[in-house]
Amino acid sequence: MRKKIEILSPAKNLIQGMAAINAGADAVYIGAPQFGARTNATNSIEDIAEMVRYAHLFKAQVFVVINTILYDDELNQCKKLIHELYDIGVDALIVQDMAIMEMDLPPIVIHASTQANNRDPKHVKFLADAGMKRAVLARELNLDQVREIHEATDIELEFFVSGALCVSFSGNCYMSIAGGERSANRGSCAQNCRLPYNLTDGTGKTLIANSHLLSIKDLDLSDQLPNLIEAGVCSFKIEGRLKDIVYVKNNTSFLRKKLDTFLDANTEKFQKASSGRTFYNFEPEMDRSFNRGYTDYFVNKRKEKIGNWESPKSQGQYIGKVIEIKANGYIIENYEKLNNGDGLFFINANGEADGAQINIIFNNIVIPNTFKPLPVGTLIYRNSDAEFNKMVEKENSAVRKIGVKLYFTETADGFELKAIDEDGHHNIVNMQSEKVLANSAESVIPNIKKNLAKTGNTPFIVDDIEVEFSENWFLPISKVNEIRREVLEQLVDIRVKEYCRETYQITKTDHPYPVQKLDFMYNVSNKLARAFYKRHGVTEIEKAFELQWDPGKARVMTTKYCVKYELGKCARFQRETMGEKLVEPLTLKHGENEYKLKFNCKPCEMEIWEKDAELEFEDEDEQLGWTVQK
Repeated sequence: MRKKIEILSPAKNLIQGMAAINAGADAVYIGAPQFGARTNATNSIEDIAEMVRYAHLFKAQVFVVINTILYDDELNQCKKLIHELYDIGVDALIVQDMAIMEMDLPPIVIHASTQANNRDPKHVKFLADAGMKRAVLARELNLDQVREIHEATDIELEFFVSGALCVSFSGNCYMSIAGGERSANRGSCAQNCRLPYNLTDGTGKTLIANSHLLSIKDLDLSDQLPNLIEAGVCSFKIEGRLKDIVYVKNNTSFLRKKLDTFLDANTEKFQKASSGRTFYNFEPEMDRSFNRGYTDYFVNKRKEKIGNWESPKSQGQYIGKVIEIKANGYIIENYEKLNNGDGLFFINANGEADGAQINIIFNNIVIPNTFKPLPVGTLIYRNSDAEFNKMVEKENSAVRKIGVKLYFTETADGFELKAIDEDGHHNIVNMQSEKVLANSAESVIPNIKKNLAKTGNTPFIVDDIEVEFSENWFLPISKVNEIRREVLEQLVDIRVKEYCRETYQITKTDHPYPVQKLDFMYNVSNKLARAFYKRHGVTEIEKAFELQWDPGKARVMTTKYCVKYELGKCARFQRETMGEKLVEPLTLKHGENEYKLKFNCKPCEMEIWEKDAELEFEDEDEQLGWTVQK
């Protein structure tokens, strides 16, 4: 049996979800009215139901995100919502809080959100044994680690392959709530990581001023799809439930084309996870929609700098260098790629991220609305592509069609049209009609085929037509159109009705959890989650950060991203070139917010602590087991 490989796209709302399906998504993930980790991307039950019907027409799936942590007074409402989602046909839930595993649930498939500690084989296998059908893997994993997880369990593996990166381990960032009482685990992240900071060392010396030191590039693993499939990934996820429709359509289309190239070359082992094929009226390019520059993160292990310290805003597509400055504009390499109305991104003479909008391009001179002096050699990026956006926003920029074969024959009292689609669904419509011979000896069949092939705005494309008549019967074109319209309209309903949703009834288990003591980073915030972990052998459970925060003294982030590495001062990877060691503790400052950095070199992680925390610092060389000459 061939393995299904999936493109999973974000759906901020119904319109963008349908656009993602049209662009080639095999599944979409969408927020419900409550309990999603993006409070600005909620949707009504009615809209989700319509999303389900549209997706199921193409045998695509709809996953609903219920991935906040829950409080005790929300448990009943959450359970009620889950039953409503099951009743409207949702395919699966993406959850973080283990309280959901304790609820009296309908037989709906459960996926473990990336916030559920999906970083190693033992935790992922535990979730599989508890009844979860898929794990959304931590973004920080490399190919070898993904492969190890796949070898340990047969659970489906989902992996982010494009979009914004959370600098923290997902679910383990508390900067937002510590800095202003907005909890990321409750769907209200304030994105403190995208703010500018000053970096000082242990002597108080400012090493770097006013830079976005925790802001990292966006993810692009489009070239890694074959490697990830080989490692065991079956679902490629696009980040972006808050992004615009151009981003969703462009990224989905780009990855669809990439994946189809692989699938076409490996048909004996893999197959597309949904039906139909998409026709594009634009050429997708990921760097033409929102991005902060791209990185492959850690999928090929730590090898390059991944920070984007100049700006957390969209950098976009590289165009070229400034060749010459004119009185009111610039001569730019590859200026012919630019259009009136485009947005430009550049680093100005003060080393700051800056931009301008093109007013007009005249005699090869790019003239902005507001002229800003730039040094010759300045790199110019386009972060808003006016013509591209206009083209992609059109409804027909990506059109998805299901292949169908039509068989038109005569009956005793008229004619019959049979439609069979690419998945084997079929429909027959009969039309009573007096049979009249055509006045001309010329065959009527070519004209009938021509009109049967006109599927218009239906979700079908005719791949083959057979017409079998005993005589050269005359048929009004209006009758041919009518029977074609009727057979295809009914086939839409048949496809949706005959969609086979996978179901699974969660039953309570008691196999041991991989660890017996849980600190606050396990985000246990209610009685049902506590009961879940206790039944699985956990002896000590600390309350979630939101329920016990001690202002000024908390660890607010754990991350694989490392400021020392970005500075070229990593003892493990840059030992030969690092030069003079930094005096710790390093401190990040933004306004009144101040954070100390702690570097754990053995697991290759960085911790961020509030300013009043008392930290113990171990020498890097001793952590790594190296003898140091005193």
